[in-house]
Amino acid sequence: MSSTRPVALIIGMGPGLSAALAQRFAAGGYTIAGFARSPEKSGALAAAMADEGHKLDLRAVDAGDFTALASAVSAVEAQLGPIEVLIYNAYSATSAPPSQIPLDALITDFRVNVGGALAAVQAVLPAMQARGKGSVLLTGGGLALDPTPWLPAASLAVGKAGIRSLARSLHKEMEGSPIRVGTVTVTGQILPGTPLAPEIIAERFWDMHTLPAPVPAEVVL
Repeated sequence: MSSTRPVALIIGMGPGLSAALAQRFAAGGYTIAGFARSPEKSGALAAAMADEGHKLDLRAVDAGDFTALASAVSAVEAQLGPIEVLIYNAYSATSAPPSQIPLDALITDFRVNVGGALAAVQAVLPAMQARGKGSVLLTGGGLALDPTPWLPAASLAVGKAGIRSLARSLHKEMEGSPIRVGTVTVTGQILPGTPLAPEIIAERFWDMHTLPAPVPAEVVL
């Protein structure tokens, strides 16, 4: 049965930033759908949110499986209601410097880091355009700006560079339309009690969704 609240879909649901995003958008009046390979890791969060009168609907979905991802998006729309906000926070990383990354591992990581984001966008965008409303928000990383400080994260750096390019390209494509697209580029480690605390970053996502248009293609933290 569809919810009376709009739906925010978080892909890559888990502790840390995703949890803060779920709490922030729930506080803003949204039902939260969370996709993850291991959704049980967020079971305690879902229970705590339910105690506060908020809904976190958890589903097991592999962001690197594009067919399953599109099917899960359709199921959310049918069962919970229209997806008004898509937040893509999934990632996959292989620890190795660029000269030593197995090619298959790089491709597998890229499927999650960028391919899944595009598959999710293509799954939600037609309905958003038909309704004339929606936000697509992608989690970026400082490795997209400079990959050299952490060479063993080369596969993730490639993915974040791809996410940045995808977000900026989609932002340009949607220019002049009611669909918002942007990336929040996090340039350091996400840690409680710092300028990059999860709740601070989540607030920037909320701003990109709610502040008066036009919104920037990228916010760098």
